[in-house]
Amino acid sequence: MTGPPTNRSLRAIALSLALLTSACSADSAPTVSVTVGDQQMDVEATQYCLDGEGKRYPVTPQVLQVEPEETILIEVPDDVAESGWSFQVFEQGLQDDGLIGEVDVGQEASYELSTSDAIPAAYYIVVVQNSGQDCEGLSGAWPIGFLRAAS
Repeated sequence: MTGPPTNRSLRAIALSLALLTSACSADSAPTVSVTVGDQQMDVEATQYCLDGEGKRYPVTPQVLQVEPEETILIEVPDDVAESGWSFQVFEQGLQDDGLIGEVDVGQEASYELSTSDAIPAAYYIVVVQNSGQDCEGLSGAWPIGFLRAAS
């Protein structure tokens, strides 16, 4: 028969769980945070360079319904900011010929823009991490769609 857990065994369990959690999270790409008004969304990567290996993820871009002239706040994790990043604005189809523009953010951890900065009412913003040499030019990418109400 065993007694109640001791502080020592509880610390060991907590340490084991922390190691397990960090090991699991090390196998996935970080998320990018997007906030518009009272809506906040963590955006998953469609591709990312992890430990020198380029990985692609089956992610369907999420879409936020927004009002005109609202502020979009994009926040990236420290490692993405340190490597530098930009965002690209695409027309609804996310095709190369639908690229509207690109903003080089540099090494800032966040960037603000307006929901009315893009002319189409439906558009995508793709956060793009600057590529390193480890993954032969593959960079992290986080797409999010915006559907702006008529003004």
